[in-house]
Parts: sequence; structure tokens; C-alpha cells
Amino acid sequence: MRVVIAEDAVLLREGLVGLLERFGHTVVAAVGDAPALVAAVTEHRPQAVVTDVRMPPGFTDEGLRAALELRERHPELAVLVLSQYVEQTYAAELLESGDGAGIGYLLKDRIGDVREFVDALDRVAAGGTVVDPEVVRQLLRRRRDPLARLTPREQEVLGLIAEGRSNASIAKELFVTEAAVAKHIANIFTKLDLPPAADGHRRVLAVLEYLK
Repeated sequence: MRVVIAEDAVLLREGLVGLLERFGHTVVAAVGDAPALVAAVTEHRPQAVVTDVRMPPGFTDEGLRAALELRERHPELAVLVLSQYVEQTYAAELLESGDGAGIGYLLKDRIGDVREFVDALDRVAAGGTVVDPEVVRQLLRRRRDPLARLTPREQEVLGLIAEGRSNASIAKELFVTEAAVAKHIANIFTKLDLPPAADGHRRVLAVLEYLK
């Protein structure tokens, strides 16, 4: 199987290359950031990608967003996310892409042995779905409580919105700029999956979610 690896930690990246080649796979590219991952897949057209979530340039969720982009471009591409943590915002979207076929999400600390990892990759490449139970647990909890998607600061902003505060009042309360408040509110609307509408209407819907 032809594989592209995306992992910013050099030692782990080289270790994955050696491991997969020892089991007969061909690593056509091993890169350290999300843009390089997209470029490598475009150039080499592998059958599978193994990627971390947090990578340069921002060390947030670049790897996962790149994986989503690649699945949109190449629906047949198998993607195995190998991460230190569960990135809830995009994980569910990735797992739902292509009806979940050819997708895996494993936590690094919970992989019991080398063969378990290689078997997971083989199953994903064959069109299966492999998801760590902890990932499932966190995603189910997220769906039960939409507010769990919000950062502590976003929850604080939403609480002030529920009090009827304006953006200017919230900015003054939190000692931030109005632009920062507007950005937090936009993130809140996105994470709560509120439909596009007038800003005031979405504020009301957001408050209703908060009051639940």
C-alpha cells in the first residue's frame, strides 16, 4: 500500500516510516506540516494517509482540517488520524465523510502494540472504520451537550449575551476589544450549528441553547 505520513515530530515520523515499510507498505512521502500533506497527496496519489491533528503552522487542528480537505478532493482516500487528543470540532465531520468508510481515529497513548496499529491501517485502507472508544465517548458527550463544544471564554461570552449585554458591554467586562468579542460570538454560532440568519436572531437561538 502507498502511504503518506504527516507528523511534525521527526523521531515519531521516521519511526512510522520504518514501521510501515517493515510491514511491506511503501511510504511515498513523510512530511511535517499540513500544507505539505496536501501537496504530497496531490503529487503521489497514495491509497492512505496517516496524520497527526496538531501540526505547523498553528499547532491546533491543521492536520485534521487537511484530512477533511483531502477527503473532499479524493473520496476514495483512506485516512487514519493518529493523535494525542480528541479534536471534537472536526473529528465528527471527518468520521461522517464518505459515510465513515476508510476512516480511522486512534489516540497515540492507547495503542497497545505495533501490530494493532498496522492492522487498523489495513482495515481503514480496505474501507473499514476504526475509532478509539474514547473518541466515540467524547463525541457522544459533545452531541448530548452542544455547549461542551465551546471554550471556557466562549461560554463566558455566551453567558453575558444571555444577560442581554451588547458587544461593547461584553468587551468592557472581559477587558478585550469588540473585535475579539465579535470573533468569539461567530465561533459560538458555528459550534452550536445555528442556521444562517440575522445576527440578532442567532443571538436569541444561542441564548436558548445556553438556558437549556
